[in-house]
Amino acid sequence: MSDTRTALVFPGQGSQHPGMLTNVPELDSLDRLLDAAEALSGLDLRRIAVAGSPDDLADTRVAQPLLFLADWAWGFTLLESGVSPVAVAGHSLGELAALAVADVISPEAGLELVVERSKLMAAAASANPGAMAAVLGMDADAIRDAIADQPNVWIANDNSPGQVVVSGTSDGIAAATGALLEAGARKVIELAVSGAFHSPIMDAAGAAFADLLAGAEFDDAEIPVIQNTEPEPTTSGEVIRERLIGQITSPVRWTETMYRLAIGGPITLVECGPGKVLSGLAKHIDGITTFAVEYADLEALVEEVT
Repeated sequence: MSDTRTALVFPGQGSQHPGMLTNVPELDSLDRLLDAAEALSGLDLRRIAVAGSPDDLADTRVAQPLLFLADWAWGFTLLESGVSPVAVAGHSLGELAALAVADVISPEAGLELVVERSKLMAAAASANPGAMAAVLGMDADAIRDAIADQPNVWIANDNSPGQVVVSGTSDGIAAATGALLEAGARKVIELAVSGAFHSPIMDAAGAAFADLLAGAEFDDAEIPVIQNTEPEPTTSGEVIRERLIGQITSPVRWTETMYRLAIGGPITLVECGPGKVLSGLAKHIDGITTFAVEYADLEALVEEVT
């Protein structure tokens, strides 16, 4: 039996790729949920999941439900295989999958929230276009200082030491890029996204999502949850609901999340979902090892962490 603690972490938008449901374990419930996702979204998600192009998957209304389903299916499979995590956490959209895996919400209820979330965010992005950019080689405090006098730009994702994402209007990002490079950033890379996510530009989506959350049933978690807006573990369903309310408009505090997971000693993060983005973000933090399920032998992985 492994002495290392294990946490399950769930990726968000940006990790999607063509065929990303191909390697997910076959689950009758996943097939049923995919039917429900098509009905809720009105989109041909099953075809896109199998044969969609990167452009198809770039649509927020497509990416979010498919990522939720892939994330949840991997997490559910690991729990059924005997993995006992000390905590779960999800990056942005991945937080909804983490809550479903921790039994705070059912996967069906989580899917309904995700589909509505995706529609709200797409509508907000269409009404108030924006942009996002990754800032490399500069920590969040230095970035905060560099953009303090720049209008309409905010820190959106504090992803890892040396990788922070800013969000804002297109003009705001353009002006901030010069200020950041002058202040010492190694590189500023504009991202291929459809809106200024995790910023006040998403206020309309955030307010409507808060209304949805108010009517949703949230149970206490079976596994401690660490959330984007407050990286401290909790099992309280009501606390989880309150922390989730501000997620769409608030920064993703992922660096703090990883450090919090590592406080109790060495820990293995198992990335449940497509790709290995979260595994890459953890590589510069001492005390953390990672597995990305999509690239691992599932049987060997389970043996390693149980």
